[in-house]
Amino acid sequence: MEPDHSPGVRTELHNGFSDRLEPTVPLDLSQIHSITDLLHAMSRTAFGGRNVGEAADVLYDMVTNPECLVVGTFSGAMTVAKMGLVLCDMIEQGMLQAVIATGALMAHGFVEASGRVHFKYDPEMDDKALYYRGYNRVYDTLELEQNLDDVAEIFSNVLADADPAETLCSYKINHLLGAYLARHSSGRGILKSAYEHQVPVYVPAFTDSEIGLDFALTNRHRRLHGTPALAYDPFLDLEHYTERVRQQKTLGIFTIGGGVPRNWGQQVGPYLELITKRVGQGGGFQRFSYGVRICPEPVHWGGLSGCTYSEGVSWGKFVPPSEGGRFAEVPSDATIAWPLIVKAVQERVAAQGLVVEKRLRPVVAEPDRADG
Repeated sequence: MEPDHSPGVRTELHNGFSDRLEPTVPLDLSQIHSITDLLHAMSRTAFGGRNVGEAADVLYDMVTNPECLVVGTFSGAMTVAKMGLVLCDMIEQGMLQAVIATGALMAHGFVEASGRVHFKYDPEMDDKALYYRGYNRVYDTLELEQNLDDVAEIFSNVLADADPAETLCSYKINHLLGAYLARHSSGRGILKSAYEHQVPVYVPAFTDSEIGLDFALTNRHRRLHGTPALAYDPFLDLEHYTERVRQQKTLGIFTIGGGVPRNWGQQVGPYLELITKRVGQGGGFQRFSYGVRICPEPVHWGGLSGCTYSEGVSWGKFVPPSEGGRFAEVPSDATIAWPLIVKAVQERVAAQGLVVEKRLRPVVAEPDRADG
């Protein structure tokens, strides 16, 4: 007989354990000896601490699943904020098999990887003074205009060696830049790590960046001197990414912020479904089974771009939790939560003597043309 839930006095009081609820546990710092210990303990507390701890658990499960292709999407000024080496770690240690980012993040990361420096903002200097002294402010940090001029010169030389008969796109350009860093830089850098570990880096909104503007300026110079402009087709990125995802068994996504990178990465499921529905061949049925997102914005501001994981289920982007989907959303500044989560996963992998290796299905045919 079903219990009576009509309004009135509560007559059936459960104790939590009877409904198989998980008890919370006080955070005992005397028992904490590592970042792994800390985040595991936080996962059993509440509020933001629980979110961070659970995110580490989900990230660990997705990166150690040998059949899970993990896509990383990144927005915000994370390289200006000095988070670039955290992303390098994720690439180099096999946590990511594809990277999708803003052009700004890659441009400022290239500044850093090529040996140039960012500086703390001095609030004694107003923004007008910063402009005339060649300082571009990003919140509390400064990007030098000279840095961007230097990178533009490097980029121009890289493009001079590109095959003029080849149609370019963002992952191809980032591959060229990574190759340059591999030859000329002794330090670490995102594009260098991606090049050396064969991880494609996509920038869907390529023209919205310093490097995108540099590409446009290069073509203006070429046309002025009677040289054909270099061709660029963003749909090559879309098809290359789609083919990479289409043939995998399991998908995971790790996201910093929102923006174009997040939604572009997530829309691959609906795109494959539409290919099946409207084209008839070349499509498939893919959903992300894992997801971790670190973003401080509430839903109603719109900055999440691509919505919550729960909402994304309705779009066919994610496997519902009722069918095994595992997701964690951390409403925090990424410069605080991201290093903690990755460090905890690193420690956990090392403590168990694991080597993150992926048995991903090979891409049968990666189209060279956007209509391929």
